[in-house]
Amino acid sequence: MIDFSKVKLVVSDMDGTLLNSKGEVSSIFFELFSKLQKQNIYFCAASGRQHNSIVSKLDAIKEDIYVIAENGGIAKKGNEVLLSNFLKPEKVLNLIPVLREISGANMVLCCNGSAFIESRDERFINLFQEYYHSFQVVDDLLEIAKITPVFKIAVYHFDSSEQFIYPVVKHLNDEILLKISGINWLDISDEKANKGNALRTVQKLLNITKAETMVFGDYHNDIEMMQEADFSFAMKNAHKEIKEIAKYLTESNDNLGVETILEKLIKANH
Repeated sequence: MIDFSKVKLVVSDMDGTLLNSKGEVSSIFFELFSKLQKQNIYFCAASGRQHNSIVSKLDAIKEDIYVIAENGGIAKKGNEVLLSNFLKPEKVLNLIPVLREISGANMVLCCNGSAFIESRDERFINLFQEYYHSFQVVDDLLEIAKITPVFKIAVYHFDSSEQFIYPVVKHLNDEILLKISGINWLDISDEKANKGNALRTVQKLLNITKAETMVFGDYHNDIEMMQEADFSFAMKNAHKEIKEIAKYLTESNDNLGVETILEKLIKANH
């Protein structure tokens, strides 16, 4: 039996975790959220998604939650920026030509308030809009990178990010943070920009410890934040490495895995 009575902060990844396969948040979650609020338990959404995209999914509660976006590139409460980590401009300028050489790869420059792509692939553009609500299609990403700070470069491959993108950039592992953040996505960030570091900022602000934190995740970009919580849950649909790292397992994202545990948490604190 897990003793949930210590928990003061709940942190959840979005895709493959709080969102179901259709990219939806359940109405049950919103009901549970108001019960968490009454028990003075904070909620933080932590995702590789753009900030605008996360808050659009959680619009009804956006002013009441903490948001870690771009895999820890930025953390906000409402409009207040709590932390931001940009990639060094020269690294971005060096990476763009390398990533352009990967056959079938589509690149996104994730910046504050907007994302930029140069891909003309309609299939990619339609799919990408699920994650990036504010974006521009441009002729040359190098021109953007010269004048706009970049949180993260997200790279998409229709077959496999692990197989086709990661091998091309893995030799840069010492200089940048590389995260396989889904079957098709690989994220490139500043080495300090991960969900774990961003979560520590939120914990410090709220004066909440690792022993009082509950985390849900499903993929490699959740590893660092799993390590910042005593109550770490992997989804049933999670990557096998996440299941090995997490202390506990819950149901899949299509089977209300997060909500099932939140109900137990609310009951324990009743």
